[in-house]
Amino acid sequence: MKELLLLLLVVTEASSRSHSSWCKRGCDCRGDLKFTICSRAHFTQMPGRVPPNTELLDLSDNRISVIPERSFSNNRKLRFLLLQNNNISVVENAGFSQMEFLQKLDLSWNRISALSEGFSVGLALLRELQLAHNRLTGLDSRSFLHLDGLQRLNLSSNSIRTIQVRSFSSMSSLRQLHLQDNQLRSLRSGIFSTLRSLELLNLAGNQIADIEVAVFKPLTSMTLLDLANNQMSTIDFKTFLSIHTYSTHVLLEDNPWQCDCDLQRVFWKLRSIQRLFLDDYYNLTCEEPAVLRDYRLTDVDTELCLAETVTVLVISLTVVVTLLAAMLMGERKRKKEKRRKHWTQQGELSDESDY
Repeated sequence: MKELLLLLLVVTEASSRSHSSWCKRGCDCRGDLKFTICSRAHFTQMPGRVPPNTELLDLSDNRISVIPERSFSNNRKLRFLLLQNNNISVVENAGFSQMEFLQKLDLSWNRISALSEGFSVGLALLRELQLAHNRLTGLDSRSFLHLDGLQRLNLSSNSIRTIQVRSFSSMSSLRQLHLQDNQLRSLRSGIFSTLRSLELLNLAGNQIADIEVAVFKPLTSMTLLDLANNQMSTIDFKTFLSIHTYSTHVLLEDNPWQCDCDLQRVFWKLRSIQRLFLDDYYNLTCEEPAVLRDYRLTDVDTELCLAETVTVLVISLTVVVTLLAAMLMGERKRKKEKRRKHWTQQGELSDESDY
């Protein structure tokens, strides 16, 4: 028994030494767990040696600035790659190629301003991509060309102003899209046209003021739409009527609402749609007119159409009075004419009797 234990210790030590030869100084290589932790190791470039059986590689909180081509060609078993909080500004074409098992890639808190066509090469099975807190200004049809299996995409806290129509064209499996805290001003029809599996769309904290009517129509699985903290002063009823999911929760708080009779009518109709839930309706506040600023919509909605109703009533009453007056004047004129004719006829008869 002692001999067996001694043999096991020798084998374990030999395995540990062999494994440590792959482990770069500053990293913690846990072969038994298939983890390689190189966080806060002051790396300025990718480590030259990573144990080939590594499934989780943590390179966060370093000073890496470039991801060279085929950086991980010797680590094809990677499932989780963490690169957040570096200085990465360049991802060379095919930088993540041959990573057919990778499920999560975290590039958040870096300095990436553009995504090349080769950025997503080799990431067809990636499930989660984190790109929050970078410097992206726009998305086009080349940005995510090969991400066929992606389910969660986080693009929050960039400077995205434009999204071209086919930017998400390959993402038929996407379930969550986070675009909050960017600089979008409008939503054009077609930008979400292929996202039929999308369940969560977060657009909060942008500058959206204009939404085309059919932009949400393709989103047949959406359960949460967050449009809070934008620049919407009014909304088109048809924009939300086009959402055909069984149950969709919509957030609209912290927009500069123009509280008038038209807005009241739109919300009244929206709240009557059983498949839509306006979760923060009771928190909506008015921006205009100035006399209603900071008032809750629910506190004034019964009065928004009052002036219009009074105006309509006044106009209607004026029309009715005018018609009645015209009818009375006409009747008086008719009677006067009738009397005139009567006396004329009487005069003619009197003249005939004199003869």
